Amino acid sequence: MRRECCEPMIIKERWIRSKHALPELPYEYAALQPTICEEIMQLHHQKHHKSYVDNLNSAEEQLKEAISKNDTSRIISLGKVIRFNGGGHINHSLFWENLTPKCTAPSKALENVVKHTFYNMDDFKKLMKESALGINGSGWVWLGWHKDTKTLKISNCENQDPLEATTGLIPILGIDVWEHAYYIQYKNDRAKYFDALWEIINWKEVSKRYEKERCVV
Repeated sequence: MRRECCEPMIIKERWIRSKHALPELPYEYAALQPTICEEIMQLHHQKHHKSYVDNLNSAEEQLKEAISKNDTSRIISLGKVIRFNGGGHINHSLFWENLTPKCTAPSKALENVVKHTFYNMDDFKKLMKESALGINGSGWVWLGWHKDTKTLKISNCENQDPLEATTGLIPILGIDVWEHAYYIQYKNDRAKYFDALWEIINWKEVSKRYEKERCVV
């Protein structure tokens, strides 16, 4: 009898969804200067990323209500809102970890697979840059892991579309090429921004993410 009384409560608790929260940065806002100025970091994190989190939480609450009312039209219309803001939250949470004020280098394992796939680190950077510059408007350029072929792929996504949900690739390295990420400092020179950002990539974190995925059976 005692277990029967407790089980519904446990099941109910499993379905309680906690709200998404804005993650703290792993460094100070000014830590990435002169590559990324403090003002950009504050606006990017406190305004842009926070708005994605707030809008995602709001949309999920609306979705819960729409499902309870069996409002199919409303459920469908919320899909785009959740995709955009959910993607913005996922993408930025990874992006902050991709950057560091410290000098880092890729692990031997990552360096070897990059050389095997893209010939060398310089060619890899060139291909990533070309992909970034090829995005019309706003979006992201990615290095992703293809689970089936066990290979690295370069891809890009428009707006805030999340890589895995859009392409099936697991994100290893992501670079934000929305103008809000660089305009105050680099104006419309995306190429200059990309070259500067490449120097502060957290290769230790990127390597750790790669090595985790390559070991998944």
